[in-house]
Amino acid sequence: MLETSHSSTAQIDSDTFSLQLPALPIARPLLAIGHGTRDPQGRQAFLDFVAAYQNLDPSRPVVPCFLELTEPTIQQGVDLCIEKGFTELSALPILLFAARHNKFDVTNELDRARQRHPQLKFYYGRHFGITPNILELWRKRLALLDEPERNPRNIPRSETVLLFVGRGSSDPDANGDVYKMARVLWEGSGYQTVETCFIGITHPRLEEGFRRARLYQPKRIIVLPYFLFTGALVKKIFDIANQQQEKYPDIAIACLPEMGIQPQLLRLLREREIETQLGQVQMNCEMCKFRLAALNHSHSHGHDHHHHHHHHDSPAPDPYANLEQYHNKIWQAP
Repeated sequence: MLETSHSSTAQIDSDTFSLQLPALPIARPLLAIGHGTRDPQGRQAFLDFVAAYQNLDPSRPVVPCFLELTEPTIQQGVDLCIEKGFTELSALPILLFAARHNKFDVTNELDRARQRHPQLKFYYGRHFGITPNILELWRKRLALLDEPERNPRNIPRSETVLLFVGRGSSDPDANGDVYKMARVLWEGSGYQTVETCFIGITHPRLEEGFRRARLYQPKRIIVLPYFLFTGALVKKIFDIANQQQEKYPDIAIACLPEMGIQPQLLRLLREREIETQLGQVQMNCEMCKFRLAALNHSHSHGHDHHHHHHHHDSPAPDPYANLEQYHNKIWQAP
């Protein structure tokens, strides 16, 4: 039987409630920008995360909003700040990796807000990225799976394969970071190996990830969904893992939950907010396909493109399903 823990509320670490954050240099409102999902649980999980962060420091408003698929929108979040009399805002993408959304779509939305409110000034922060905070979180999660009640067959790490599952992006730079994160987590862990795969857009997909994991003939496979919050894609990962467990009952399959509300993430969010206030934001623009396209067309990095959404939760046909077509398309921008 598949070992898993799906409850988002169960993922609120008790340390969160006693967490102490460093003081902010400036009491400037924070626009906390989530990806967005049509899944009500996923939407609420993001709102709960932002509320937990606000409760740790009520010195300035923290305003939640979403890029797509649900409300409040970025424009609505900005309007709320304007109504409260603010003209300077920090804006942070609550996203794991730097892909199209925070390089391109969010910046377009902020430009649109400036057109409507010329007095506005934004201080745009960076995504979460690969950090010791997140590594600590996942190492703690994996250590729990070594305990007898979670590993009744006492299967050693040397006979266990990690299956690291990313969202999948149309940005090669972000997909490369998923592989880097998986590799860094595996280094020194004692697991037999790590396989990296994705639930959408890019390749290899999750089913192929399971096939590759089985090639090592492991006694156990640990599925690690690399997501902040629940949603349609996380639930799809759980469903596929259940199907794999039924199909291959001799292999113990454990499926970790999404990250949820964790002190490591709240500390990381504070670091990113302070960066916006001290002017220390650093982005990897050298490998950004939007910058490369802009250079080819002699215009600036991503702020004057037409706005476009691709909906991860949409049941529309998958334009990236065919691998040959994927390779032909992936370096195109947008």
